[in-house]
Amino acid sequence: MVARYERIADELRDEILAGVHEVGSQLPSEAELAARHSAARGTVRQALAVLVAEGLIGSRQGARSIVLGRARSQSFAELRSFAQWARANGYRFGGQVLAQRRRRATTAEAARLGTEEVLDVLRVRSLEGEPVLVERTAYASWMTEAVEALPPDCESVTEALYDSVGLVFAYGEYLIDAVAAGARDARLLGVRRGSPLLRQRRITTTHEGRPVECSDDRYRAGSVAFSVRNSIGANPLIRQAGDLRSRP
Repeated sequence: MVARYERIADELRDEILAGVHEVGSQLPSEAELAARHSAARGTVRQALAVLVAEGLIGSRQGARSIVLGRARSQSFAELRSFAQWARANGYRFGGQVLAQRRRRATTAEAARLGTEEVLDVLRVRSLEGEPVLVERTAYASWMTEAVEALPPDCESVTEALYDSVGLVFAYGEYLIDAVAAGARDARLLGVRRGSPLLRQRRITTTHEGRPVECSDDRYRAGSVAFSVRNSIGANPLIRQAGDLRSRP
């Protein structure tokens, strides 16, 4: 059964996304929302806390909640890089390589990429001037020189590699879960240590099925949402238990 606060959060979220509550406007007060939904104020606070965590509203004690924006939703229906998605949706975005080195592949990386050496890249991505994503990417050795030639502040690695060597990222496989922010991620994303992060692990291949990269991407909570559309005949999203030893 869906909890009462979740139903209230769902309704408010739908209203925000539909433009009923404009960006910068105030939501009704807790008392007004409680009366509207025939719910306790504590239940309303729980619902508002969900929307705060998603980045849709801002909340402070003694004041009405303010609508901060609409969900930045990225679909899995097509393979797009962070930069391609951000540009298509009109967001200001950026990227910066913080560390890069060649190293021996781990057992898992060697199995996924088919190489004994990888190029390890740590990159931070920003959206609207705020850090939202930490990327840890291991590139197969056959891509090392092409990636090393890119500038540290390259906005779109996907587009740059296509322009320089004609590489097309054709297929992607993803695993999505949540993790707690470690000390380094917390510092890079400007959150508290232990804060929830949305983790996306992926492996990307060419049209021929040749592995290009495997990556561990960690998004700040509330910065980006992912959407999946499916039907009774086709469902691209598969749930699986927490044993991820054979997947990125």
